[in-house]
Amino acid sequence: MSVSRRGVVKGGAAGALSIALAGSLDTIFQTSAGADAGEAYGYGPLVPDPKGQLDLPKGFSYTTISAQGDTIKDGVLVPGKHDGTATFKGPRPGITRLVRNHEQTGSGVKPVAPAGLVYDPAAYGGTTTLDVDRDGKLVSQYISLAGTSTNCAGGRTPWGTWLTCEETEGFSGQTKSHGWVFEVDPSGRLTKPEPITGMGRFAHEAVAVDPRTNIAYLTEDASKPFGLFYRFTPKVHRGGYHSYMAGGLLEAMYVPELPDLSVVQEPGATFRVTWVKVPDPSAAAISTRKQFDKITRSQKLEGAWWGHGKAYFVASYSRTGDGAAADHAGQVWKYDPHRQTIELELVFKPGGRFDGPDNITVSPYGGGVILAEDGDGEQYLVGTTRKGKPFAFARNAFNDSEMTGVTFSPDGRTLFANRQEPGVTFAITGPWHRLRA
Repeated sequence: MSVSRRGVVKGGAAGALSIALAGSLDTIFQTSAGADAGEAYGYGPLVPDPKGQLDLPKGFSYTTISAQGDTIKDGVLVPGKHDGTATFKGPRPGITRLVRNHEQTGSGVKPVAPAGLVYDPAAYGGTTTLDVDRDGKLVSQYISLAGTSTNCAGGRTPWGTWLTCEETEGFSGQTKSHGWVFEVDPSGRLTKPEPITGMGRFAHEAVAVDPRTNIAYLTEDASKPFGLFYRFTPKVHRGGYHSYMAGGLLEAMYVPELPDLSVVQEPGATFRVTWVKVPDPSAAAISTRKQFDKITRSQKLEGAWWGHGKAYFVASYSRTGDGAAADHAGQVWKYDPHRQTIELELVFKPGGRFDGPDNITVSPYGGGVILAEDGDGEQYLVGTTRKGKPFAFARNAFNDSEMTGVTFSPDGRTLFANRQEPGVTFAITGPWHRLRA
């Protein structure tokens, strides 16, 4: 099956709607320029970092905070494998509070926390909460959740908490079931190490929450078969901490004419979706994604973020050699809950400059997104303009470890991002308003 710009939106009494392209193929696919060749858009060419950590455009700078193995207090060290992160207003003006995941499973620097914050003593994942000042300096940090496993990405809720996602279904060497979503209170007062069972047990990646309805959209990174895109409609619609614990309806996205998202290669291609109930969200006998005969799948569903009234979600890559229907080096989709449609926003071709987008945030500057790469070779933070043009915003100059946890401070002044291994968090500032379209 192939889908072109002449495709249509199908479904319902409305019949069909024509596609409106998000950008020309030449614009979207031209991703092979060198980092030092100059940029016609974005913030200009990257300047080599004399410290060998992070290359940034002229005028931008960074500080490093909360590195793996740093001492928090006696007997408590910063865990490794820094991953998904969100920001919140701090306890006083000028302070930004971060909640950051650690994608550790059965090894690494084990998070040490009070018993009231530990889910499974045998697991090595968890979250760290950090307070950072306007100059990007660490004020304080502590382990805010421990005993979870493989905490990959997650999502910020409209009521100001962090949903941390376990990217696993396994039990090996652990004392409790894993593959859940947990809620972390940035204030540190209300966190309970209890899974939100209504959101299902599967290899969770990320969550994007609609602030109007508190409906959550979730990605799954899995294979044999590939993962799904889910919708969780809570029983308690008013939201608030622990509201998701009351349960709700978990459904999977289904586009009848689109069994595999990888076949869509044209930005702007739009499809009407339906939602199908997950028979057993707890996956007691069989994985959630295996409970369907007909459903829409994608290889490597990763980051998700709410912005501009839509849920953005990412497929890192697709390979026919792995059983996918078509090859690509990364897709960004957006789901419109009002129109009940998905639209392909961005696609990278194999062999180009960028590949393997993972974590995503919607930028407050220019209407584009910023993606953290987990691809081959050099790893970038990739920005896009409002016209969908990709550009290199930052490069991991230290090693080939993936970039993660990309997120802006509440005031938009600072972009935070992580290098996963060895784990460290960067606080990046600069002339954000100079974005060239």
